[in-house]
Amino acid sequence: MRPAPELVDRFRSDLDALVEPDERVGVAVSGGPDSMALLLLAAAARPGFVEAATVDHALRPESCGEAEMVAAMCERLRVPHAILTAEWAEPPATALQERARAERYRLLARWAAERNLAAVATAHHLDDQAETLVMRLARGAGVRGLAGMRASARVPGSDVPLIRPLLSWRRSELEQLCLAAGVQAVADPSNTDEQFERVRIRRALAEAEWLNSESLAASAAHLAEADAALNWTSDQEWRRAVTANGTEIVYRPDSAPPEIRRRIVTRALAALATEGDGADLRGRELDRLIAELESGRQTTLRGVLCSGGEEWRFVPAPHRAQR
Repeated sequence: MRPAPELVDRFRSDLDALVEPDERVGVAVSGGPDSMALLLLAAAARPGFVEAATVDHALRPESCGEAEMVAAMCERLRVPHAILTAEWAEPPATALQERARAERYRLLARWAAERNLAAVATAHHLDDQAETLVMRLARGAGVRGLAGMRASARVPGSDVPLIRPLLSWRRSELEQLCLAAGVQAVADPSNTDEQFERVRIRRALAEAEWLNSESLAASAAHLAEADAALNWTSDQEWRRAVTANGTEIVYRPDSAPPEIRRRIVTRALAALATEGDGADLRGRELDRLIAELESGRQTTLRGVLCSGGEEWRFVPAPHRAQR
């Protein structure tokens, strides 16, 4: 059941680059081939320093049994395992994958904090990265979005580190690893349901011989470097042109390029927002706001009163009277 030594060594190198070798890591395992391969690799590369969790979204009759299957595998591997069950007031009727994803990350973040784990590892891989790039390209995303998934981030809505040590691994490699180990993985029907955008993109990529997933993932990596460079430049601009006193942020944009202005405004709103639950601004929201500021007008977004002109001012908006 132990993966080939060269695969374990490769994975250990990828994992150690993201979290120190003596830190305990949580692994999110759905039971699919990608996450089962992650579990096998992590258990072999870092014995005694790995715990696993399976989120039972309670949206399919089979999900409880699938979680129990993962629990049994973890027992064989001597990896502590927890089943985290979603509790819906009402099962989601719309935006199913988005709401399931939010609940999954909420449960994983709570589990990782309770278990004092250094990070949560997910099984996102190179093919996932290529699909993400194409999906975001189709939506007209900017540099930050086209940079795709990062190897190191935060679990959405929390401060828990989120790591993706398999971003250089192909889906076929992970499937073959499970096959060689004799591990039976779960087949999630949503992975073939074309009502979901990612499934449609996956099929289109498979049928387009002129598109190469490795090249797409490499482009996402280059864009991530460009995004980091823009962040560095934005930090310089913040120090040069922003004054902040805690309740007011003032920015003098002068001749700053549009993308730098976008990042400064995003940072200012994030610092003062009282609405939105910390969710990222949508591109259209930000475009409309900057157009208002450049025209010298005043508007409110995320509980922040924003005023344009030669200087852009951001202050908490007055509380609206309750009716």
